Amino acid sequence: MGRRGVRELAFIIWGTLLLVAAARGQDLAVPAVSLSSRLTVAPSTLVQKLDSIGMTVSDLDRSVDFYTKVLSFEKVSEYEVDGADYEHLEGVFGLHMHTARLRLGDEFIELTEYLAPKGRPLPVDSRGNDRWFQHVAVIVSDMDRAYRWLRQNKVQHASSGPQQLPNWNKNAGGIQAFYFRDPDGHFLEILAFPPDKGNPKWHRPSDKLFLGIDHTAIVISDTEASLRFYRDVLGMQVAGESENYGVEQEHLNNVFGARLHITALRAAAGPGVEFLEYLAPRDGRPYPPEERSNDLVHWQTRFSGMSVDEATQSLRKARSAFISTGVVQLPDGKAGFRKSVIVRDPDGHAVQIVEQ
Repeated sequence: MGRRGVRELAFIIWGTLLLVAAARGQDLAVPAVSLSSRLTVAPSTLVQKLDSIGMTVSDLDRSVDFYTKVLSFEKVSEYEVDGADYEHLEGVFGLHMHTARLRLGDEFIELTEYLAPKGRPLPVDSRGNDRWFQHVAVIVSDMDRAYRWLRQNKVQHASSGPQQLPNWNKNAGGIQAFYFRDPDGHFLEILAFPPDKGNPKWHRPSDKLFLGIDHTAIVISDTEASLRFYRDVLGMQVAGESENYGVEQEHLNNVFGARLHITALRAAAGPGVEFLEYLAPRDGRPYPPEERSNDLVHWQTRFSGMSVDEATQSLRKARSAFISTGVVQLPDGKAGFRKSVIVRDPDGHAVQIVEQ
């Protein structure tokens, strides 16, 4: 069986599993998370893991201090790189990057300060429906206690306060959430699942307040276009969807009249990717076409388990925009991988494919 046949078989198996779950009256948004991890696919055909979510910061020491002391992340590595290979990878000439890799639970983020050249700050009027919006959803064991802790540490609100989504929403009812910002203005979310929702690991007994990262969310303009990229090219699986609206959603996103079509996707391992398509209002601004990796608006979602060369061929056939000049070899291995390419999804969000 060729790679295309293996891929089609994987989707057939996935669809069958969803139908079985529906026949049993189960909430598809919940079991799909665990079912996706059981799919076996050809490593060269589909991404196997969302490795980490990265963001550009203005002061690495300040950001590491915030994420470790306020949100309980642990710094696991730190490195500096420069030179032509990294310039070709990131699309920034004359760069010198200082990066820290942080861990919370089983998940990772990477914070990168460009010592040279400095990029532009995040737009001060960034809104929750602008298409450069991206966040990580940090799971907490107790929303009230987590919110008090964030208030104690004087974080900047993005939501008016914690919101509990209404029970009429089958796939989201009972979820508690709150948006806030880090020192550079990047959006972040804390999230608490009710007993009948979320990955079972979020319900294991724990004395920790901040447990891990469930997903990264991105604002998109068209769900079908984004599915063609993340599902059909990268091979992620749809794990659930919902349509969210009402006063709770409006105050969570701080967008008046917010009505969203939300689609959750998963690879076999790692956090998920969540699409936020605003059905209303439709006035979110597009991703800045002149954006570069050293700008603070820049996030970078890293995937592994897929051949970089084959991914590049598929991405070129899909007419994806490239940030990298092409596949880049990194023989020094400082970044934890030796081959990579960075592209943009249909809305401009940066996606990185790596090989160890």
